[in-house]
Amino acid sequence: MRPPTVVMQITRLEAAHLSGLVGQFAELLRDSGRDGDPAIARLAPSAYAEDPDADREFRELTQSDLLDRRGADAAVVLTSLSEASRIPEDPADPALLEETEVRLDPDAAQAWLRTLAAVRLVLATRLGVAEADDRDSDDPRFGVYDWLGYRLDGLVAALDRPD
Repeated sequence: MRPPTVVMQITRLEAAHLSGLVGQFAELLRDSGRDGDPAIARLAPSAYAEDPDADREFRELTQSDLLDRRGADAAVVLTSLSEASRIPEDPADPALLEETEVRLDPDAAQAWLRTLAAVRLVLATRLGVAEADDRDSDDPRFGVYDWLGYRLDGLVAALDRPD
């Protein structure tokens, strides 16, 4: 049985910020050169850490396809956010905080899960988070990292909910 459509409530401002993050993520995937960037390496982790030759060969065969699929998932997220992320230019406009619905069919919900997790991995890499204890709750840079985790947890909970 396929999971039902997920309906996510999100403010227009949140949708705009998320759209911006996912857009930057998609740009990273396109423009990275795909080698040498620790965030890209974290998105396509080592398959054979003990055997550098086998690992290099595995990466050559799989990394490009994996990153292309991540880019396709990001495009699904951006498409589903296109209406919700339209915001007024006036920062005092109350429409910024207007809640809107984003409807995700099962395939889109899976693309969202993969993309939010991947964007969070990129942020973790940029922030130096390798383990849960590496996180500094007093550092304001972790606000976006935490917010992505909140959205990811909510999506997982919605998908795990019994019919």
